[in-house]
Amino acid sequence: MVLSVLFVLLLVAGYFAYRWYTRSGSRLSSLWQWLRDPEGHADWMVRAGERCGESPFLMPTDGYIGFIWDDSFRPGHRHQGIDIFGGAAPGVTPVYAAFSGYLTRLPDWKSSVIIRIPQDPLRPGRQIWTYYTHMADRFGNSFIVEDFPPGTQEAFVEAGTLLGYQGDYSGDPDNPVGVHLHFSVVKDDGRGNFLNELRIQNTLDPSPYLGLPLNAHENRSEVPRCRE
Repeated sequence: MVLSVLFVLLLVAGYFAYRWYTRSGSRLSSLWQWLRDPEGHADWMVRAGERCGESPFLMPTDGYIGFIWDDSFRPGHRHQGIDIFGGAAPGVTPVYAAFSGYLTRLPDWKSSVIIRIPQDPLRPGRQIWTYYTHMADRFGNSFIVEDFPPGTQEAFVEAGTLLGYQGDYSGDPDNPVGVHLHFSVVKDDGRGNFLNELRIQNTLDPSPYLGLPLNAHENRSEVPRCRE
């Protein structure tokens, strides 16, 4: 009986491990290739300020889109946005507003800002938010520009406004993330507030906003980048 239970558990674990690998494994492999040799894969990069086709959002930073919406870093994890790796040291690669709106930075936010967009360009009448994070070094020294100090509320910014620089802040100085921008499109709670970005159910697939295949269900291995 015990052996039968163990066998079933191994099958279940194998199934979830297989789903994780097939969803994100090839993308992780490509990310390592790019990080080891960015110049050799320059055609994989997206460029800050570029617009892919007729998409409403500008690309918020330079780099390689290593992980996309609903990707997994480990079995059971669901990624709420996209990660763009600049390939440079912390505090070097600029981050810009992807769309015009009203910027807020909560008093305890060291590496993050969120921008309220009153009219969703893809669904007029709906309010959405764009969230930008990891803009600090591993110790929490912020790379957000001085125009947006902690406690900033509803500061209007145009698309293309400089917000800060990519960093590696994770909240744990002994375990920093790779230098990148995490960008996501967050839902409104219907009362004028943003929902908790840590839950994928509170975010939207960014693919149509940026004109790229950024949904892990539909993009298993394609490198997301703008094409002529």
